[in-house]
Order: sequence, then structure tokens, then C-alpha cells
Amino acid sequence: MVQYCPARFDVSFAALSDATRRGVLEQLGRADASITELAGKFHMTLTGMKKHVGVLEQAGLVTTEKVGRVRTCKLGLRRLEEEAAWIERYRQMWAARFDSLDAVVEDLKRKEKAHGRKRRE
Repeated sequence: MVQYCPARFDVSFAALSDATRRGVLEQLGRADASITELAGKFHMTLTGMKKHVGVLEQAGLVTTEKVGRVRTCKLGLRRLEEEAAWIERYRQMWAARFDSLDAVVEDLKRKEKAHGRKRRE
């Protein structure tokens, strides 16, 4: 069985919980960008964007490199594979539960339909 690290999950899911941070990841998936460029795209202050990038950096989802006065951001090495596997496990569990519920509903519909025919005769 796969062993999950709850603390790492907390950091990852906290980083992904914010729409701006998810947007930053999407943007960096297209091309590296400076904090100034990201702040402009998201209509934020430099300080605000630095905080968002810091959260993503702490989760390992983004890396930054400072050259002169420019701090460039790019996607980090973390691929969220463990988090995706955790989510998939729960998706499968819920899919199985909904499939079971669908079977019960269909069975009830068949019984109701059969019962309704008997009453008319």
C-alpha cells in the first residue's frame, strides 16, 4: 500500500486551494515568468504575488531564480503524483458507491413497474 505524507499533502492542497496560485501554475506551465510579469497578469501588487509564489515554492510547485533585480519563476519538480493517487483512490470509492446506488434505484424502478402492472390487472 502507498504511504502518504499528510504534512506534505497539507502544504500541497493549501497551495492549490487559492485560485490565484492555480492560475500562476497554469501560467508557468506555458512559460517562465518574472514576479513582476505575474503580478501584472493577475492585477496584484508585487508583495502580494511574492507571497503567492512563496507558498507555491514552499510546496515545491515553483522554483525561483534571482538574476540581478529580476526574480524568475518556473514550475518546480514536484508533480503531485501522490496527491493525484490519493484523489483517484477516493474517486474510485465514490464511483463504486454511486454505481451501487444506481443499481438499487434501477431495482426499485423495476419492482415499482412490475407492481404497478399487477394492480391494474
